[in-house]
Amino acid sequence: MKLVSFRRNDIASYGAVVDNRIQEVSDEFRKKYPDLRSYLSSAAASASHFNATATIGFDEVEFLPVIPNHECKIIALGWSYASHQTETAHAKDEVPQLFLKHPQGLVGHMQPAIKPRVSNAYDYEGEFVIVIGKAGRAIPEASAMDHVAGYTILMDGSIRDFQKQSVFAGKNFDRASPYGPWIVTKDEIPDPHDLQLVTRLNGNIMQNENTGMLAWKIPYLISYCSTITTLQPGDAISTGTPGGVGSKRTPPVFLKDGDVLEIEIDRIGTLRNRIVAE
Repeated sequence: MKLVSFRRNDIASYGAVVDNRIQEVSDEFRKKYPDLRSYLSSAAASASHFNATATIGFDEVEFLPVIPNHECKIIALGWSYASHQTETAHAKDEVPQLFLKHPQGLVGHMQPAIKPRVSNAYDYEGEFVIVIGKAGRAIPEASAMDHVAGYTILMDGSIRDFQKQSVFAGKNFDRASPYGPWIVTKDEIPDPHDLQLVTRLNGNIMQNENTGMLAWKIPYLISYCSTITTLQPGDAISTGTPGGVGSKRTPPVFLKDGDVLEIEIDRIGTLRNRIVAE
């Protein structure tokens, strides 16, 4: 399934995407599981809880970040592809380099991604994301995939001048990081280590890499992150960006007002956002 969070008529909801239409969750089921996070944690979750008779068009909704709850965390990786290590002259790390993304920094598919007024160094990073569906702490690698709900896409919006001050500052500006368009459940992606990730800026390819080139496999990442903190349903691990970021181009390419950024990953879809100056 493709699971999506959205707002319609000022009411936040969620549903399943089928044939480019949204089947909204039933009113009865939503009373018990009011959002996608609680749905992921439900042992009763199934396609039967979505309304297939009265579907909704994409143009009728405001897409929300796939997991809009402020209680959910995104653990993000740095320097996880050799191509990005090379362009930044960063030696391969022995363990993943982690930081947190704040929920206020996220924005949904097809919504404006905000270029901060205080910077002209707003950079793109296309990333493949693991979404957790089952809670766990100190999860063994052998059972790590049992904790995966599915996969999605993050544009890890990076304000490079502020990032020089601290990673948190550069990675957490309000509404600078699109997250979506939806979660594709793991049963639809048999091999998450063989997906092509392509980032396009105004139609031009800027990043083009396969997830098979990740420095660490998904079971290891889940096990390592859960050694540090309990992973809850709706939490996510964003696996880092490949080479091709704007700040390492000659001359540098930064996002500006009116740009259209698209990140496409095989079997998931395309996360598309227009850049709007604050």
